[in-house]
Amino acid sequence: MLDDLKYIHEKDAQDALGIAEKQWQQLEHKFDLPELSFPIDNIVFAGMGGSALAALLSLSWPDYMLPFEISRDYQIPSYVNEKTLFIASSYSGNTEETVEALETAASKNAHIAVISSGGRLQEIAHERGYPFAQLPGGYQPRHAVLYGLKALVTILERAKLLSTASAEQSLHEAAQFIRESTAEWRPDVKTVSNPAKQLALELAGKSPVIYAGPLLFPAAYKWKISFNENAKNVAWCNQFPEFNHNEFLGWTSHPIDKPYGVIELQSDLEHERVQKRFTVTNKLLSGRWPQPHIVEAKGETVLEQLLWMVALGDFVSLYVALLNGLNPTPVDLIEKFKTELTK
Repeated sequence: MLDDLKYIHEKDAQDALGIAEKQWQQLEHKFDLPELSFPIDNIVFAGMGGSALAALLSLSWPDYMLPFEISRDYQIPSYVNEKTLFIASSYSGNTEETVEALETAASKNAHIAVISSGGRLQEIAHERGYPFAQLPGGYQPRHAVLYGLKALVTILERAKLLSTASAEQSLHEAAQFIRESTAEWRPDVKTVSNPAKQLALELAGKSPVIYAGPLLFPAAYKWKISFNENAKNVAWCNQFPEFNHNEFLGWTSHPIDKPYGVIELQSDLEHERVQKRFTVTNKLLSGRWPQPHIVEAKGETVLEQLLWMVALGDFVSLYVALLNGLNPTPVDLIEKFKTELTK
């Protein structure tokens, strides 16, 4: 099935696989933003769902010089004030939680920047003169994550709030690495030579559970969202070392028949004790949980490994969607939910 290009093109009508293959180009996008110069004590990023993923990725790379918090709520942290850089991000520009959070931040005289493709957030940014990073339209939010990451990094560099030198140049270099890496996961690469298709076949019919250490946890969360929205699969994720303090024990008993596909996203750049935790965990849970699918991150840097893992997860979840007989792009029930909320 996964080597039947006619079937793939019929099911993947919006070419989600093509978007995944070309997502490296998102890191090359240029945002027209001014230099930002004002006193800042902390940074708050407001966003939901796919729009918050860029901020989550940024927790692993680059390095922040100030406290940074992601707010996924109508409400914002009480400490937000005139020395806060408040970044409101919504791909559509109409996410109600983010719009309300922005208005609250404005009432506290925070410095505000906006990331969106349009909608109400764009209107507010233009009306009030907020720095505005416009995302290209026509995507599902989860498919535009790297646009969001580039926009966020650009804002932070313009505000001189990163300790990482030449972050935009690092993104350019990583883009070329991802471009080369995704070539072996494309639909025209047969299953026998395609690791993404092979893993998708192993996971079909199961609920994925994804684990990673702190550096790769943002990628694990992206895998979770991709399985949810692309494959329409229930999926969970968690990170080491917290896993060993609670969830670890949950695998030792019921249910006896565990209909899950366990995936471990491992990196040789994680803390050495985190790496050992994976080894010991797999030893002690052997026979008590499904044999984990271990995915070793490729890349020389944290950024390369993070983006490589994100891209692989996109391909795997898209192939699982095709195995499920589904078009991976639409999220009709989420749209219906939003409509119901307005009634």
